[in-house]
Amino acid sequence: MGTTELKSDNLFEMMKIHLASDAGKELIKNIGLVYQINIAPKKIGFDEVSYIVDLKKGEVTKGKYEGGKPDATFSFKDDDFIKVATGKMNPQIAFMRGAMKIKGSLSAAQKFTPDIFPKPAKM
Repeated sequence: MGTTELKSDNLFEMMKIHLASDAGKELIKNIGLVYQINIAPKKIGFDEVSYIVDLKKGEVTKGKYEGGKPDATFSFKDDDFIKVATGKMNPQIAFMRGAMKIKGSLSAAQKFTPDIFPKPAKM
C-alpha cells in the first residue's frame, strides 16, 4: 500500500476535532451509526485507504472497522469525497454517477450527509 497523500486526510483530521465539539456531540446523539469510508487516490477499488467514522463513540480512525460490520461502507475517489463532504456534489448524484459506491444499510447510508462534516474555512 502506498503512502499517497490524500486530500481527504485533512478532512478526517478536522472531523476528529468537530466530533469533540457540541455540534459533534449532537450528531453522535442523533445518528449513532458507524461508517467505513474507503478513499482511493485515482480509481475506486485500488490503493484504498479506509477510515472509520464512528458516530456511536464519536471517533475517527484510520484502518478497517474492527468491531464487526459498519452500518454502511462508502467508496470514493479522493477528489469526489472532498466534493461530497464540502457540499459541492450531492450524494445522490455522486451515487448515480458511480462516484460513490455504497455497501450495507441504505437507511444508514441516507443519514450520511454533508452535514456530518465540519465546514472547512478553505480546502
